[in-house]
Amino acid sequence: MDENQIRDALDRHWAASDKNDFDAEHAIYQADAVLDYPQSGERIRGRDLIQASRVAQPNAKRFDVRRIVGGGDLWVTEFVLTYDGRPSYAVSIMEFLDGKVVRETQYFADPFEPGPSRAQWVERMG
Repeated sequence: MDENQIRDALDRHWAASDKNDFDAEHAIYQADAVLDYPQSGERIRGRDLIQASRVAQPNAKRFDVRRIVGGGDLWVTEFVLTYDGRPSYAVSIMEFLDGKVVRETQYFADPFEPGPSRAQWVERMG
């Protein structure tokens, strides 16, 4: 699978995630893929269990992809995941093997107010 095909697969994955199309969302994973959430100390092994954990998530969620960068077998997606109207800034690191994700690590960060000590040097992002 070349980089354009991987990029297309990532675009389909994130679009399916936003639509709660769980079958299409999880087509990107190998059967034995591993998903890590370092902040909560959770690891989920296997595409079927990854999908089951997401189907069970009760919150209304939306995905807003900010950018996707990568090459070869390593790709990073920055996105805003909004649960029940509350945004969380997130990064997904996906490692590919034979055209499918074999490992993903997701990091999440809540928004915070800007620090007044640096106000004169920054511009606000919209």
